[in-house]
Amino acid sequence: MKRILLIAIFACSSMMGMACTNLIVGKKASKDGSVIVSYSCDDYGAYGSMNWLPGGKHQPGEMRAIYHYESNNYLGEIPEAAETYSVIGLMNEHQLTIHETTFGGREELTDTLTGLIDYGSLMYITLQRAKTAREAISVMTNLVSEYGYESEGESFSICDPNEAWILEMIGKGPGRKGAVWVAVRIPDDCISGHANQSRIRQFPLKDKENCIYAKDVISFAREKGYFQGADEDFSFQAAYNPLDFGGARYCEARIWSFFNRWADEDMMPYLSYAKGENPNNPMPLYLKPKQKLSVQDVKDMMRDHYEDTPLDITHDIGMGPWEMPYRPTPLSFEVDGKKYFNERPISTQQTANVYVCQMRSWLPDYIGGIMWWGNDDANMVALTPVYCCTVDAPSPYNVKTADTFNFSFQSAFWVCNWVSNMVYYRYSVLFPELKAVRDRLENDYNSLQELTDKEASGMEEAEAKRYLSAFSHRTAQAMLDEWNKLGQYLIVKYNDMAMKRVGKDGKFQKTAGGNQKPLIRPGYPETFRRKIVSETGDRYLVK
Repeated sequence: MKRILLIAIFACSSMMGMACTNLIVGKKASKDGSVIVSYSCDDYGAYGSMNWLPGGKHQPGEMRAIYHYESNNYLGEIPEAAETYSVIGLMNEHQLTIHETTFGGREELTDTLTGLIDYGSLMYITLQRAKTAREAISVMTNLVSEYGYESEGESFSICDPNEAWILEMIGKGPGRKGAVWVAVRIPDDCISGHANQSRIRQFPLKDKENCIYAKDVISFAREKGYFQGADEDFSFQAAYNPLDFGGARYCEARIWSFFNRWADEDMMPYLSYAKGENPNNPMPLYLKPKQKLSVQDVKDMMRDHYEDTPLDITHDIGMGPWEMPYRPTPLSFEVDGKKYFNERPISTQQTANVYVCQMRSWLPDYIGGIMWWGNDDANMVALTPVYCCTVDAPSPYNVKTADTFNFSFQSAFWVCNWVSNMVYYRYSVLFPELKAVRDRLENDYNSLQELTDKEASGMEEAEAKRYLSAFSHRTAQAMLDEWNKLGQYLIVKYNDMAMKRVGKDGKFQKTAGGNQKPLIRPGYPETFRRKIVSETGDRYLVK
């Protein structure tokens, strides 16, 4: 019997501090006609790496072992499909992409007794068995119906080169096999997203082209006492993941920020909802954008800290002396018996890895599907292109290169985190250096994409696949090399809170004898100096 180990590399659980964000762009809402979907895996302690599963033919009676996505514990096995497709990251060779965020929902509905398939295994198994988003929805729901669903409530982004869907699913409780679920298609000319809070409320009961749902999704809620009323008034969110303050402020606020920047609608009326003050004015599931988005626009949105909004975290004392747009874990804290909270933006330091996936219907699948990948917070790394035909994960991203307990300069996860952790605590001084390298690399990769696509289009399929796979490996390694150099440069230039002098030629300035020139000692930024004086008065006044 064949056993496939699904290694726990993208663990995103609601217990880990409101983890994960997905942003979705329909093909008529994007600049080039791509369907675009992003995913950040935000889990403290997770080692972010990329997995590759080869496709193949399988014999009758061959079995597939199921290992829990997060714990890697063995759950059981199911019959293998006659044919499976190759998967790189969370995109398969047909450009089908599945991402997720955990909303948790009603705790009593998690089936820990008989559920055989957890949410992560469900994604991988489906990617190996489905070619389109609609087919994926069928595969996923049939799998949990037959074998049971082991996880908490999940929102899944399911996208192919032509369609984008959100599927929300939750189990039926211990010992009760199956799940209740609803899937809604995002219109081609719209944008959407989800971030650890169920977002499907009322849904069209008779529009089978754009909405599919479990036949008992409403009756089960009635049975459990979660809903009373007419079918047309049923809300999946209200029944299975009732909104609370955290669901709004920590979760829906991230989608509000995306809509606020890009939707062709004034989002300020929804601010009180996002702030957890007015649950009776929920945001729509999707909206039309004010202009079409590029892949780069989505990458940049994954770097959001609520800048220039009422939720902006870059203007209060929480940012520390060096204006860091991050807050330490946990999200809440207590002072004198009162509970307070930190804002939770899209961009957060606990990100293990981030994807922005691009699916293009006008190209062959092996060229059309690209996963823009980065280890660590999107704000702090350059995302590199990995084509969906890539054979094996590039070495810097590969699960075999290192792990959560062992540092390696060959691991993008560790090198990118090493650099980020130098930058965080002197952000206003060091981040411009990182951003310059990040933006230069991404501009280079964006420019190379068009040329790479064109060259691959002129090749035979087998040759093109080898070419694109090699390109994906090469750019990943080039990024890692640049980041290693960046880390070494930063520690040399900014050691011990001082700065070496750099000339216009970019070289460190030296005396005639070859020693370093006197260091620059910038001290605190002006804003923080004023806060010190405001708090301490004349204590430190030079007299």
